Amino acid sequence: MARIGNRKKRIGFSRAPIIKNPVVDHVTGDKIPKSFVFSRGKLSGSLKQLLKDLRELMLPYTALKLKEKKRNNLKDFLNVAGSLGVTHFLMLSKTSSSPYLRVARTPQGPTLTFKIEEYSLSLDVAKSQKRPRRPPEIFKSPPLIVLSGFGTGEVHLKLTTIMFQNIFPAIDINTVKLSSCQRIVLLNYDKETKLIDFRHYSIRLQPVGVSRKLKNFVLNHQAPDLSNLRDVSDFVTKAGYGSESEPDDEASTITLSSDLGRVNKASTKSAVRLQEIGPRMKLRLIKIEAGLCAGGIIFSEYENEKKAQNQDDEEGDDDEEGEEDS
Repeated sequence: MARIGNRKKRIGFSRAPIIKNPVVDHVTGDKIPKSFVFSRGKLSGSLKQLLKDLRELMLPYTALKLKEKKRNNLKDFLNVAGSLGVTHFLMLSKTSSSPYLRVARTPQGPTLTFKIEEYSLSLDVAKSQKRPRRPPEIFKSPPLIVLSGFGTGEVHLKLTTIMFQNIFPAIDINTVKLSSCQRIVLLNYDKETKLIDFRHYSIRLQPVGVSRKLKNFVLNHQAPDLSNLRDVSDFVTKAGYGSESEPDDEASTITLSSDLGRVNKASTKSAVRLQEIGPRMKLRLIKIEAGLCAGGIIFSEYENEKKAQNQDDEEGDDDEEGEEDS
């Protein structure tokens, strides 16, 4: 007879869900931040793809092939997270009105809840570009994080800054290898709309002052068509080739301290190019909880709106009383 008994809930993983080495961040001395990206509840087809895009964005310190089951609850993920050194959860959910993204620090919080006002998948971003660029090697290193517009002094924005700064490994500008700087995540806060613009870019360097023909020749290993030329030197000196080099803004150029690839050499100037790879989101912070999806409410967008509305009503009443007295 088949054995009948209670089976423990399990969460499945790929064979190598998270890179385990190195364990300690050489900059901060703390454990390298690692993450789980998973769903809470049922998601539509496009949101499932957004979930995959977010997992790819969080590489290499995340479980890319994390397997979820309907019966798994938050406690199941938390129990597994401790043994794997997972420090953050990114949870995607959907209500009847909007999708939401929760970012939490494990095991005790806090938890930031964002309403996803708009989003575009990585595939949509690639389709909008003439020459999409998404080489797999750029995901071998974690992205850099850049925050803009968060320095208003408000407590909820400070907590948002700390959360996103700690979700990726810190870098030391004196020792960081340029070859590891392949991607960048940009978060820009608009104080007028109170929306966070979330973008993900790849970084590439191009030598300054080199024609596009020569760049393509070196980078793509494609032999040029020299049938109409008398000499190889004509390929470089022929009129018109020099003018094909892309315009380089002085502010976007850097001088390399070491060789980077076959084209970018040490002590030469290279132009920094950013190309969006997605996903792209517009987020609205609506709540901050002190614990892991629980605990006291540190910030609530709806409560702030109520307070602001009550203040406006009180000021309006004062103005009316002043007019009656006069």
